[in-house]
Amino acid sequence: MIRTTGVERGAAVWLGLEAAAILTLAVWELVALVRGDSGSASSSVALLVLTLIGAAAVAGFAVAVWRGGSWGRSGGVVVQLLVLSIAIGLLTGEGADASRAAAVAVPAIVGLVLLIAAARAAGARSRGASSDA
Repeated sequence: MIRTTGVERGAAVWLGLEAAAILTLAVWELVALVRGDSGSASSSVALLVLTLIGAAAVAGFAVAVWRGGSWGRSGGVVVQLLVLSIAIGLLTGEGADASRAAAVAVPAIVGLVLLIAAARAAGARSRGASSDA
């Protein structure tokens, strides 16, 4: 098993928190479905399934980053960029709201910074291991 650095573990924990937030969203969607607050039950079920898949993927990325896997960092970066695109969408169009956009963007920026720092730490570890050989 690869020994990860503190920043890599921090990035993994951050991704884990994001996975928990996505799971919370899935619970909210389930409650809305059970209450009948949705216009289309089939669309609500599909959205719920996709949300659960997303939570599982982000949780998988968190585990991979914790274990030092580069694919987890790559997947995590993609997630952060997708969340940032949602934040940009909240800034535009009808009902644009800068405070909501910031509430979405700030955690994604923190995650992105942590993941980039984790990638740099992994690269330094890799260079150190190759010079030992």
